[in-house]
Amino acid sequence: MRKANLAILCFLLGSLGPCSGAEDRALSQLLSFEGQRDPGFPQGWYGGPPGTIFADNQIVHGGNWSARVDRQADSPQTFSTLTYAIPLNFTGHQIEFRGFLRTENVSEFAGLWLREDADSSMVALDNMQARHLHGTTPWTEHRITLPLEGKAKKLFFGVLLAGSGRTWADDLVLLVDGKPIADAPKIEQLLTVLDKDHDFDAGSRITLAQLTPTQIGNLATLAKIWGFLKYHHARITAGERHWDYDLLRILPAILAATDRPTATSALLKWIDALGDTLPCVSCVQLPETDLQMRPDIRWISDAAVLGKPLALRLQDTYRNRSGKQFYVSLAENIGNPSFDHEPTYGSLKWPDAGFQILGLFRFWNAIEYWYPYRDIMEENWDAVLREFLPKIALAQDAKQYQLVLMTLIARVHDSHANLWSSLALRPPIGECEVPVDLRVVEGAFVVARSPTNAKAAFEPGDVITKLDGVPLTKLTGDWKLYYGESNQTALLRDIALAMTHGACRPLEIVVRRGSKESLVKAERIPVQQPYKYPTHDLPGLAFRLLSPDVAYLKLSAVKSADAVQYVSEAAHTKGWIIDIRNYPAEFVVFALGSHLVGKESPFARFTIGDLANPGAFDWTKPLQLPPQDPRYQGKIVLLVDERSQSQSEYTAMAFRAAPGAIVVGSATAGADGNVSTISLPGGFSTMISGIGVFYPDKRPTQRVGIVADVPAQPTIAGIRAGRDEVLEVGLRQILGAEKAAALIETLSTGNIDNARQLK
Repeated sequence: MRKANLAILCFLLGSLGPCSGAEDRALSQLLSFEGQRDPGFPQGWYGGPPGTIFADNQIVHGGNWSARVDRQADSPQTFSTLTYAIPLNFTGHQIEFRGFLRTENVSEFAGLWLREDADSSMVALDNMQARHLHGTTPWTEHRITLPLEGKAKKLFFGVLLAGSGRTWADDLVLLVDGKPIADAPKIEQLLTVLDKDHDFDAGSRITLAQLTPTQIGNLATLAKIWGFLKYHHARITAGERHWDYDLLRILPAILAATDRPTATSALLKWIDALGDTLPCVSCVQLPETDLQMRPDIRWISDAAVLGKPLALRLQDTYRNRSGKQFYVSLAENIGNPSFDHEPTYGSLKWPDAGFQILGLFRFWNAIEYWYPYRDIMEENWDAVLREFLPKIALAQDAKQYQLVLMTLIARVHDSHANLWSSLALRPPIGECEVPVDLRVVEGAFVVARSPTNAKAAFEPGDVITKLDGVPLTKLTGDWKLYYGESNQTALLRDIALAMTHGACRPLEIVVRRGSKESLVKAERIPVQQPYKYPTHDLPGLAFRLLSPDVAYLKLSAVKSADAVQYVSEAAHTKGWIIDIRNYPAEFVVFALGSHLVGKESPFARFTIGDLANPGAFDWTKPLQLPPQDPRYQGKIVLLVDERSQSQSEYTAMAFRAAPGAIVVGSATAGADGNVSTISLPGGFSTMISGIGVFYPDKRPTQRVGIVADVPAQPTIAGIRAGRDEVLEVGLRQILGAEKAAALIETLSTGNIDNARQLK
């Protein structure tokens, strides 16, 4: 996802302030804007940035007033939103937000937006970005819908404009199951301790100018104890304590402690104040079989560090854990952790050392207890905690805090993990780019494609060595701390994608073409919206016959409903190339994979966290492809490379179970498993791979990726010649070198679309 998209998502994920001043207004009047008295900000609404949103009595759809979002090229931020929020205290199946929009010279997109939030995260969103409403359009009614999610507590809605231009909104309507929202059956929301404890709603009241080694040591101990109690103490796992705010209550005493015994004494009193440990009725046991990873809680017995009374208290808590959880659950039918009841605190005033420390503690313990790959991070996680305590606690503004969080998250080495809410701050910073598709080939940054709007004389195969006089090797070294990918392949892939981003201005690029270097003057232009992630598959339709003997299917355009048709069309061929150098358009593991096997075929097994034993991960039974007719019986060749990540890798594992299937290509991104979102104070968020994904024989995939049976990589010469060398290797696996040569020649001359194609 590109930076502008993510900046919008960041705002919509939680940086909204509380609604105020409109509670006494009828919702219907608010939505029609007819309560307006002057052309200032629309009354009852909120949003921003300032100076971009107005009430308008000159251009309206109905009545006397509309709302206008008006952005210039130099307007603050990259988008503006008009926003309102209401509690989800009603029931139904579907909520619909409709209204009339008019646009004028919109450069990116405009739209209605609708979002449902739980305590800690967004659970549903539509902002019309995919419809790409831009340019100049007359008054037109638009509609967006979301299913009403049971765990959602608040509904946000409004109007959004990204880029520059104007959009007007009028005659908005909010419906539940096709009827006015006022007629929807009301429900009483169950209040949790988070709704009742408001001691620190206005801030932690903790300020820091420095941290001593003693304070860092005591805070590290507090972090581990706070996280241990969060997931083990019966009163906390029952939801009786606002555990974030309890952290803010104990922090001053720990910061004031001048030595370890003083801090230990304060911790003991803090735990005692929770009340006696409730003895377990049916005590939880740690299973000894089918256990892939055990919790690392040996430290709770370390009396030399904790003191004997505190160590005994923690051990007693562990023995009497209930097995229930309030702050985490496992997703139904999947098993990845869902971090529940984790407020985002989107309205913080910076700096706030208390909430910044909370962000570190929350993330560190989420990894410690619920990350299925913590055993392969190659990091001393305790040392990481100590390293980042002063960096995060002493961050002086939101920007510095987010950048430090990025470098912390990068230490997990998971391509699913980054501060996704804040990528606009990740270097290189800028809303524009040189529109070339760069990839790393033979260790160099190479132009793979150069579209006509590049406004520079690039050619495929050009090697870029410098940007504005700075070697790309230096830029990569400076930026890599902010890229938390699973392996070097994914790291270089993502840096290459962002390499030309920067300010919207000309720049000079040193290009090597063959043995000759030259200086190219290029122009950065605004990032195209919506952004299409580059793939390395063939252009054109999803399925085609490359020859009478070879079928081809690219998963970036695959349709699950067409799986049987694909198999039928490929049935007479000798071999089928399934191109996964992309991300599947639809989930086809079973819809297509079941037609590739003749018997029950295991292809993966998972590890899943244990709510009763935080930090433990259990093996599941192998997952199998069930055979279905018609069955494809030719040779299957799977193409993979650095674009293959997550669902792509999982699909390759499944199709690899077909008899005689081979994988051709190079290292994949090494990030597999359903993702889990972690909300962080300040309205920010990250994700992690939430379940462990392994082959049936327990071989790993995370960080390793899909290892090719037949290695194949592009070359600079091949890119310059317009060849797809990985596909060529795949063709040789099916046809042999001699018979493949003629077909390869056809492909290289661009005559592929003369072959039979299937939509």
